[in-house]
Amino acid sequence: MVRSRRLGRQLDGLVEAVLMLRNKEEARRFLEDLCTTAELKTLAQRWEAAQMLDGGLTYEAIEAKTGMSSATISRIRRAMTQGSDGYGLLLGRLKRRVRAR
Repeated sequence: MVRSRRLGRQLDGLVEAVLMLRNKEEARRFLEDLCTTAELKTLAQRWEAAQMLDGGLTYEAIEAKTGMSSATISRIRRAMTQGSDGYGLLLGRLKRRVRAR
């Protein structure tokens, strides 16, 4: 949930830009321009951890594979269970895509 109106407007602008992306290559190019290497690494690690949590891996296994702290993994788990269901939405789509192959 967006807590500030200013962030809400800024976030809406970013979301609109993301929705204009047409393919994986455009998304990669946009993200590489938008984010620092460290920010991209963090985002990619969080997505990887969410997939691992969804797959039933323990915090300890995720820590060992990613180097992430248990506190960060816990925040991801909390977002998965109490957040806006963004993780759930995409994890569900990913599972359907894998099954369709």
